[in-house]
Formats: sequence, C-alpha cells, structure tokens
Amino acid sequence: MDGLRTVAVIGVFLFHTVTELVPGGSVGVDVFFTLSGFVITLLIMKEYRATGRLRLGVFYAKRLARLWRALLAVCAVVVLGGLVFPASGWGGQAANSIPAAGYVMNLSNFGMFGASTGGNALSPTWTLAVEEQFYLVWPVVLLVMLRFWKVRTVAWLTAVLALGFLVSRLLLVLDGAPLARLYNGPDTRADQLLMGCTLALVFASVSPGSRVHAALQAGARWAGPLAGLALAAAVFVLAEPNTPGVWFDVFWSGGPTALAVLAGLVIGSLVLRPAGLASRILSHPWLANPGRDLSYAAYLWHLPVYLLLIPLVPALWLRVPLAAAVTVLMAWLSFRYVERPIRRWASKKLEPDVVRSVPERARELAGRSRSAFA
Repeated sequence: MDGLRTVAVIGVFLFHTVTELVPGGSVGVDVFFTLSGFVITLLIMKEYRATGRLRLGVFYAKRLARLWRALLAVCAVVVLGGLVFPASGWGGQAANSIPAAGYVMNLSNFGMFGASTGGNALSPTWTLAVEEQFYLVWPVVLLVMLRFWKVRTVAWLTAVLALGFLVSRLLLVLDGAPLARLYNGPDTRADQLLMGCTLALVFASVSPGSRVHAALQAGARWAGPLAGLALAAAVFVLAEPNTPGVWFDVFWSGGPTALAVLAGLVIGSLVLRPAGLASRILSHPWLANPGRDLSYAAYLWHLPVYLLLIPLVPALWLRVPLAAAVTVLMAWLSFRYVERPIRRWASKKLEPDVVRSVPERARELAGRSRSAFA
C-alpha cells in the first residue's frame, strides 16, 4: 500500500507539471480516495474487533495528529512567502489558507462560500477536505450498521451506498452541474471512498483458507494485473473532459466509479497475492519508504513548489526535475520536524487507549461484573 501511494503521488505531480505528457495523472487522486476508504475501514475494524467499540474522540484526534500539523505548516509557509514575495506563485494565498486549513477547500472550489476558487497553490488540499469530511461521517455510519448486521451484510450495504452516490452524481450531470461541482463535491467522490470501504469489509468478512478466499485469490491472479494495466494506460491517455458534451456526461456519470473499481481490484490483488510480482515491486524500500513517510507531505508541497519555480526557472526541462527535488526535500523536512514528533506523541498518548487486547477487555468487564455484585 505504501508503494502504491508513492506511484499515485508521482502521477499527480506529473499531471500538474507535464500535463501534456501525462493527461491522466489525476488518476492518482482516484487511487488515493479508494485506498483511503480501504485503510480507514481496516483501522476501524481492527479496533472494533479488538475492543468491541470505537472511541470516536480518540479516532478523530489521531486523524488530526496524523494530518493537520503538516497542513498548517504548508499554509503558514505559503502565506508568509506570499507576503514577502507577493509577485511569486505564493502571492495572495492568505484567503485560500482558511478553507485549506479548515478542510473545506473542496467546497470553496465550487463556490459554496462565494466565487469559485481553484488552481491556487493550496488547491490540492481539496482532496484532503473530501477525505476528512468523509471521515467525520463514515465511522458513525459503520458502527451503526455493525450494531445491527453482520460484517458481510454491512459490506453489501456499503456497496449499495456507493451505488446510491453514483446515481446522485448521474442526476447532477443530467441537471447540468458545472465541472467544479462534479469534481470537488464530497458527495460526488463518496462512491470512490465507499468502494475502498466495501473492499475492506469484504476482506474482514472472509476467513483465510475458505472457499471464498480461494476464489478471490484465483480472481486476483488476472484481475489485479489487468486493472493495473488499465490504470497505467489511463495515466497517459485519459484526459478528463472539461467541456460540456456527450463524453463529459458519460465520463462524469460513471468514470470516477469505474476508476475506483480498477483501483479496488489493484488493492485487492496486492493484499491477496503478497508474493506476486506487483506486490514485490511496490514493497521495495525505494517505493514503500517514501510512500509511508513522505507521500502525504509531498502531495501537500508539490504544487506550491512548482508554482513558485515557474517565474524563477522558465525552462520546463529544468523546472520539473528541480521541482521534484525541492518537493522531496520539503516532504522530508516536514516528516522529520513536523509530522514525526506529533506521530510519536499520538502513539504514546492515544494508541494505548485504542488498541487493547481482547483478554484485557475481558478482564476489565469481569472486574466490572464483580464490583456490580459486590
């Protein structure tokens, strides 16, 4: 999964820097959404099965500790840099830093707070906003469903939810919704996140060694590589339509869901076939380590760095590799001095409250029972 994050970030970077060569690099965002739904659901299920509950306050605190500090650092540096060098690509970002830091950049991009924004140095934070808005709702919905149904049933219900958001986006397209609304909406991207959630719940409901597990492994042998090839081809040939027309309507009705399905097949194949060629490649330290430690900050920094370099380095052939190098440097500095300290604090202060063993919880419950009858 970490190696897949690295590949997705590279795709987004190339999409923003050499769009003509990589018109479909934004597919990396679709992969991110699906992967995020998958990982967050696995984390919830891990705690739920270990403790029988989910401490929502601790869950949200861990999300903020993991993500918010690095985001605030980017916003602060970009705003201060824009004040010192107003003619640079960071100029005039003070207003944009507010929706970015507040996880509502996606809403700002399609004009919920006035004029539509987009294309600014902090614009990539719209994806973080979509994910955080989803994280606010999904744990509660999942816990409610788990209260009444088995995991396998919940997986089916989650797939139905994803289908419902697909239908809602189709209705928006038929109603003539603008691209900014279709691209940035928390509802228009919910199906992609829910596809990842569905995949995680399927794995949580299947017993290793069962017939279903064996069938999934057999299907992953060919479905994963084919889906991976389709996504790789999309990176180089799929230019998302931005002008009204038949292709615009067709793509924005079902395209995001189709890309999420392909991403889900790749993720599922990697999990089911950990010894497969793709898994071995993506598990290589050169891909896995940056994905684990640097991918988040690299995503935050890549567009601000590139926009800053545009007037300073006119030659594209020099600007792109320089932007890549500076992005990696800023990502490392962010990880080393901003993210890692807060992660360690969260692991020390929050993790013990989350993951307790089943025997420990059983002893606690037994103690409560004894005290109740004392």
